[in-house]
Amino acid sequence: MTTPSPVPTAPHKGTSLLRRYVGDRRFLLALPRAVGLQILHPAIATALDEHMAMRLWYHKARTVSQTVHMAYHDRDQQHRMVNIHGHIGGTDDRGARFHALNPDLFHFQHATYVETLVVAINTFIAPMSDRDHERLYEECCEWYLRFGVSARAMPQDWAGFGDYFERVCAQQLRLTPAGRTLAPEIVRPTSWVPRLLPSAAVRELLHPRTKEPLDVRSRPGDRAAFRSYATGLRMAATVAPRRIRYVPSARADRRAGLVHRAGREL
Repeated sequence: MTTPSPVPTAPHKGTSLLRRYVGDRRFLLALPRAVGLQILHPAIATALDEHMAMRLWYHKARTVSQTVHMAYHDRDQQHRMVNIHGHIGGTDDRGARFHALNPDLFHFQHATYVETLVVAINTFIAPMSDRDHERLYEECCEWYLRFGVSARAMPQDWAGFGDYFERVCAQQLRLTPAGRTLAPEIVRPTSWVPRLLPSAAVRELLHPRTKEPLDVRSRPGDRAAFRSYATGLRMAATVAPRRIRYVPSARADRRAGLVHRAGREL
């Protein structure tokens, strides 16, 4: 752990893109993409396999909900991160030591959520412009800084993030015994929001780096079925009330955040 940099205030006027989208259930639907990459990281897979007190998606329901909650508040979360992750460490299948708060490890796990959030928005909500990609990434960097973990691995812009993400996926990911144990829950989620995904959508959503080691192969009709599913989600969202579109914690946090920001502006 290092002393975190001050959390910058959002440089953009108007509604935060991060707060607009990260609590949307359509982001949670896309989570097999992020978690599929996580279980291919030897340290993350080992930590999940050895330290989870519950099944994978019950665990992610708790931890991702906390991470989403943090996106709606500007407070420094270093103390919370130490409480949640400070005890998690060990050795992977090749004897390499790790700790959950190692900056490179912690940042990659967060990066999988950032990449998945972008995919979810572009696929299930609406394609973003180049400018909005940059804006959202800036806000994701601000979000990360609140965790109080060194940002040494965090790229400075969206293009740099793409290069970083591709490099880590190519160089550091592999299927370990721990990852193999967790893989069935990626290919067919059985709980929380991702269980609602059709199997064809799961296969299409998975990152290409995940598919080969997990032996996931596209089937005839998957792409068309996925397009139809995504179109249906976009159409349904136009009439769905906020209580359905957003997870409960995001609805409460979003209201509290709006009130808090309005108070600061008075």
